[in-house]
Amino acid sequence: MLMQLEIKYKNMPNIVSKIKMIWLDASLRKRILFVVVALVIFRLLANIPIPGVNEEKLLAFFNSNEYLGLLNMFSGGGMSNLSIVMLGVGPYITSSIIMQLLTMMFPKLKQMYQEEGEIGRRKFTMYSRYLTVPLAIIQAASFAFLLSRQGILDVSNPMSLWVNVSIITAGSIFLMWLGELMTEFGIGNGTSLIIFAGIVSSIPEAVTLLIANYQVSDLPMYIAVLVASLAVIIGVVVVTEAERPIPVTYAKRIRGMRVFGGVSTYLPLRLTQAGVIPIIFALSILMFPQMIAKFLMASANLTVVKYATYASDILANGWFYGITYFLMVFLFTYFYTAVTFDPHNLAKNLQNNGAFIPGVRPGETTANYIAKILTRITLVGATFLGLVAVLPMAVKGITGISSIAIGGTALLIVVSVVIDLIKKVEAQISMREY
Repeated sequence: MLMQLEIKYKNMPNIVSKIKMIWLDASLRKRILFVVVALVIFRLLANIPIPGVNEEKLLAFFNSNEYLGLLNMFSGGGMSNLSIVMLGVGPYITSSIIMQLLTMMFPKLKQMYQEEGEIGRRKFTMYSRYLTVPLAIIQAASFAFLLSRQGILDVSNPMSLWVNVSIITAGSIFLMWLGELMTEFGIGNGTSLIIFAGIVSSIPEAVTLLIANYQVSDLPMYIAVLVASLAVIIGVVVVTEAERPIPVTYAKRIRGMRVFGGVSTYLPLRLTQAGVIPIIFALSILMFPQMIAKFLMASANLTVVKYATYASDILANGWFYGITYFLMVFLFTYFYTAVTFDPHNLAKNLQNNGAFIPGVRPGETTANYIAKILTRITLVGATFLGLVAVLPMAVKGITGISSIAIGGTALLIVVSVVIDLIKKVEAQISMREY
């Protein structure tokens, strides 16, 4: 115990010195302040409603539709009051998903994304931006029609409809631009930070709701939920940081009178190469059928209403939704890992640099060996992500607390973003130390 305290005490000056370095370094301080200012702007915009909103009907509709809670999470609370950024970064995420899917069908896109370096990735991102605009318009118009039929939004004439759709679309495009600025001039991934800020902003309201509904008989349940949340946080940190090292040896090279290479190192393969992206992908895909079904339920055609209601009931079924959610997270983990990590390119680069895995032939054999290991460890990571995603639904079924239904997904995103942000800050500090 004394040894642990001594170690913690010795680490304190190191932490303090890093904080001082962050604040005293002008460039690093500007990056952090830029992120803070950008997030403040985002939160201000999330509280500016679009014109013609009936707040009483909106509140009633929101309370009766649990699926909107997921949309509200991605929009940073903007959906609950129909703010000008009510779509959040959803259209941009959807366009990124579509572009990632297209890389599996068009080899030129895959080559652009994986082999053409920074220039290719910039082109790929540019195409994602272009695709975001029509997606934002479609989503904005769909929500405007849906909410108008519910009496929540007043779009009685074409001009008011056009104005609202334009405002919502512009808000989504602005958040996309703001997120990219945060990525370039700040620290961390801007899109992830916007989602993170939206989730964190809802914590005070959720805590207030839990306290307001608190009863003495619920204390054991509250303690159990707290313990489960801490266990999920620890599990996310452990799995996110876990990696499978593959030993790599560099062959000796003699140039003149000097010998190069001959060193041994390792290739770290992360347990969750895709990070939190599969969760975001799965949620984005699951939102579309529910949104379409809700939209068609307001149709004047009775046959359309009948089938839309049937589809909505199926999607609202807890077992169907949970199993589908788990499978989509599982599959998207493999899919995103396959898109972003190519064992053949890695094996080729190792061979070109005179490196090899001991006991494995260079070239195709090395690629197959890495792919085999990657498939096995991704199985563990994908299963963990899927279980964490559906765990809150099981907790909700046991406890009956509906606010926990999106807790696991939100917790997973928050922890992953915080870990990534800490790593980016430490990388910036290390650059300045050297």
